[in-house]
Amino acid sequence: MTRVLLVDDQPLVRAALEMVITETADVEVVGEAGTGAEAVRLAGELRPDVVVMDLRMPGMDGIEATRLITGGGGPTRVVVLTTFDDDDHVYAALRAGASGFLVKDMALDDILAAVRVVAAGDALIAPSVTRRLISSFADQRPAPGPAAASGPAAASPTGAPVQAPAPTPAARRLGAITGREREILTLVGRGLSNTEIAAELVLSIATVKTYMTRLLAKLDARDRVHLVILAYEAGLVAVPG
Repeated sequence: MTRVLLVDDQPLVRAALEMVITETADVEVVGEAGTGAEAVRLAGELRPDVVVMDLRMPGMDGIEATRLITGGGGPTRVVVLTTFDDDDHVYAALRAGASGFLVKDMALDDILAAVRVVAAGDALIAPSVTRRLISSFADQRPAPGPAAASGPAAASPTGAPVQAPAPTPAARRLGAITGREREILTLVGRGLSNTEIAAELVLSIATVKTYMTRLLAKLDARDRVHLVILAYEAGLVAVPG
């Protein structure tokens, strides 16, 4: 049974979510909060599996509440559910430790499915938000110059040797993983689920989960979202278009 704490300053939003959750057999609401401070207190007392967190609330906002809840070292994970999906809120929520970022215009069943995904130790971001996040990271990557295409021993127009640019920090971190782990990380960066990765590489889902555990440990990544970011920062995945 997945235990959920609902946090939103609008009682109607909490009531709608609770109505959907109570109709399921594997998820239950263990508490509700209308402020960030109350959310932090209840998370410490109830120790839910997942907190569904609004961002804009009186007093302490959802970003700070998320930071305090995830920074406590407990198993509770946070899914942000908000109407504000601008980039600043996305980055702030992920930096605070959120494992999911959803928008309130999503179907309630999709929100419930996301709660299950996060409770299982994975991470999930609304597709529209994911596209912007990926594009932003791609825009921050320096464009490859002539040296990158020619290799470290290439010559400049004057005949002097040209060195390839130094690898990014993310690329250096990938030196600790195997070829198969790099392959799986690339598929994670493309947005494939464990089931889709298993089908792509003709592996069992259990084997893919084992590789995921190793990647998280070797790359010191918090969750799947962090792995996606690393895959893009290291240049394993190209942005479409």
